[in-house]
Amino acid sequence: MRILVSWLRDFVAVDVSIDELAAVLTMRGFEVSAIELAPATVQGNGDDAVLDLEITTNRPDCLSVFGIAREVSTIYGTELRAPRVDETAALTTAGGSSDVSVAIDDPDLCPRYVASVADITLGPSPTWLAARLDAAGVRPINNIVDITNYVMLELGHPMHAFDLESLADRSIRVRKAASGETLRTLDGQERRLHHEMLVIADAVRSHAVAGVMGGADSEVSNHSRVVALESAYFRPTSVRRTSKRLALSTDASYRFERGADIEAPVVAMRRALTLLEQTGAGRIRGSIVDTYPHPKPSKTVTLRHTRIARVLGVNVDPSFVMTTLDRLGFSVSSPSTSASATPADEGPQWQIGIPTWRVDIGREIDLIEEVARHYGYDRLASTFPPLLQPPAPLSPYQRRQRLLHRVLTSGGCSEAINFSFSDHTSTAPFVQDESDLVSIANPLSEKFTVLRPSLLPGLLDSLIRNRRREQRDIRLFEIGKRFRRTTGETLGIAIAITGGGAPEHWSAPLRPVDLFDIKGLVERTCEALGATPLFEQTVSRVLVTGRASSITGISRRTGEQVSLGIFGQLTPTIATNRGFPSTGDEVYVAELDLVALAEVAVDRNKLHATPVPRYPSVVRDLALSVDRTLPAAAVRDTIQAAAPDTLVSVREFDRYVGSGVPDGCVSLALRLTFRASDRTLTDIEVQAAVHAVVAALQDQHGATLR
Repeated sequence: MRILVSWLRDFVAVDVSIDELAAVLTMRGFEVSAIELAPATVQGNGDDAVLDLEITTNRPDCLSVFGIAREVSTIYGTELRAPRVDETAALTTAGGSSDVSVAIDDPDLCPRYVASVADITLGPSPTWLAARLDAAGVRPINNIVDITNYVMLELGHPMHAFDLESLADRSIRVRKAASGETLRTLDGQERRLHHEMLVIADAVRSHAVAGVMGGADSEVSNHSRVVALESAYFRPTSVRRTSKRLALSTDASYRFERGADIEAPVVAMRRALTLLEQTGAGRIRGSIVDTYPHPKPSKTVTLRHTRIARVLGVNVDPSFVMTTLDRLGFSVSSPSTSASATPADEGPQWQIGIPTWRVDIGREIDLIEEVARHYGYDRLASTFPPLLQPPAPLSPYQRRQRLLHRVLTSGGCSEAINFSFSDHTSTAPFVQDESDLVSIANPLSEKFTVLRPSLLPGLLDSLIRNRRREQRDIRLFEIGKRFRRTTGETLGIAIAITGGGAPEHWSAPLRPVDLFDIKGLVERTCEALGATPLFEQTVSRVLVTGRASSITGISRRTGEQVSLGIFGQLTPTIATNRGFPSTGDEVYVAELDLVALAEVAVDRNKLHATPVPRYPSVVRDLALSVDRTLPAAAVRDTIQAAAPDTLVSVREFDRYVGSGVPDGCVSLALRLTFRASDRTLTDIEVQAAVHAVVAALQDQHGATLR
């Protein structure tokens, strides 16, 4: 929003420098992003400039010179002067006059429509008016259009002018567009309208897209002698949807879709008619027509002084509260104390009437924010107030999230946070059937067309982003929700790693990450949650065959096997197609379902400590020659099934392929640890257990003892 300072000073007298004015506005929530020298056509008033303000979306009332003037008046405690408005024109509320009739078919989308007719003399605008428009970034066109734009910039309420002779029966009808209806707008584009769009029409055809842009057929031209002026209120959601569907954003839609003042149409109309008279551009014919079938009731909010102190941490003087809100346009009742107030609420209370232009105010906390803005955030204490009660305990969900953060960050991972939206191309490989994807009805762009069915596409993008910024050894994880039509919304955790498996050091060559690095992170994650994972080789659309494993567990509730997720090496083509540099580095990923993990996890509250063993253990090493395709897990399972209860540990400590090992085989060295809790084991007992293990391995896997 560009504000000419000399225009601002028409409404509020502030004798301060431009830099100071910009600084105080920024401190009140209206960031001044730039200060420009005022054009030569408007200079001559001393200290003058154009302030480029960033207005937040919740403050449409400040998308005007007068709105900012109200804030400046409050800041400096000076008088606020309203624009000059001629109040003599009669107001007709019966829906029309002899000059123009107004009918609203959909009062929900257009609760109020104000119109008037004026005889005009078309020509260029006065120099001062055109110069102010130009300074605000609006191109002057002719005196009639310029006046409607001037009122929009000054009061924040958009207006429009129709050539009255182009309106059939001199009637205005506010209705929804017919299916397939078209309209050529002022930019010369022929636009096909949706049946949910609101249009301004006459008895025959449409002439404007309500709240967005007028039509070319009723444009004010050199032949126009009589115009119908429009000043209306349109529902913000309707204007926003229409603007998005037409891919058409205007100064009017920018204001309407954020929320206009429903009481502004009459004021804006009177201001426009005053400017017509003042500049000699025209004169009203008849009366102003105000069609307002269902007036909006006033809104009141209770504000407690003690609540202000609790929220801000400082005791703001009650007189400051009353004066500030009064200058901002709120109606403030005399302070009172509620008869039913609790001790915590003792102190003055006010009933605050909310002005219709403050669409962002609906609760007590909103009023406290207004007090805080003008009191000054820089004056608030920089320390937290003392706690009067202990914080609430963490929920099970919060405890689990924090545990996972600790476990994975200790494993060298950093957390990534990505959007829940994704694009169809990158997510399609991660589902078996593309119909399982959840599409977004009104995506912001082509990159956000579906809800993510998996955390891995976003994590891969984060990996790529880091790699492009000269980061090679990357370990990332993300905890978030996934969305599919078949399973709905689920909570998951994903991990992605690439680069070195350990920090680079001169004492040894760099070891790249491999399948066992990602498996170790998966095991650590499951172990932290009290789950015992089972791994089995699987086939996946996104993982390299032979380097992909499913993760399962046994349900504590049903005793059945539950799918927990997958891990493995990401297919290189998926990574390179997404933009991962083709350096030969492998990417390993894992994704687990946290809900399923909770189902198989052991209740930590039921764990029991065991005493330190009193008796020594006995260790036996075995070297076995087995088929190379035999999983090590199968060997371990066979050993544990054949051995007695005294076997407490099985661990592989060597793997060898080469001389002395038959083709297609591999030599596995395993360490078996035996221990009894009530005695010292004898060599005979241990040897019998080892014989039983070797016999089982020979029978079930054809293993030979080396």
